[in-house]
Amino acid sequence: MTAGELCIRRVITADRDETVVDAARRLAEENVGDLVVVEDGARPIGIVTDRDLVASALACGTPEALALRVGEIMSELVTAYEDDPVETVLAVLRTRKIRRLPIIDRSGALQGILTLDDMVGWIREQLDDAAAVIERQTEAR
Repeated sequence: MTAGELCIRRVITADRDETVVDAARRLAEENVGDLVVVEDGARPIGIVTDRDLVASALACGTPEALALRVGEIMSELVTAYEDDPVETVLAVLRTRKIRRLPIIDRSGALQGILTLDDMVGWIREQLDDAAAVIERQTEAR
């Protein structure tokens, strides 16, 4: 299984000049926990999570914080290629201590996003399949 096979293809994006208020509103409207910051329409340059908005903008407690732009608070971008094996992606999530990973093609264009939740769901399915095999073998005895 590859990152491209498992990732969610519908990614909500933002422009670096978008206000944090607009970004927060879109997170709520789209019911997602992140916006991938892109430039030139498809090249990811950062990511803004709901936590970034709280920690960087709201925690300031000043009216000026509402004028911040996404580009000022976005997190460092970590990506994976769509042909990377899921084991590689899981290692990246673990070692970088992140929960969301934009998936790109070899030209650097955004193709999807893969979350830790997606990975856990996939692993659960694999374990369920393995348990079913064991159960069938035990019943056959």
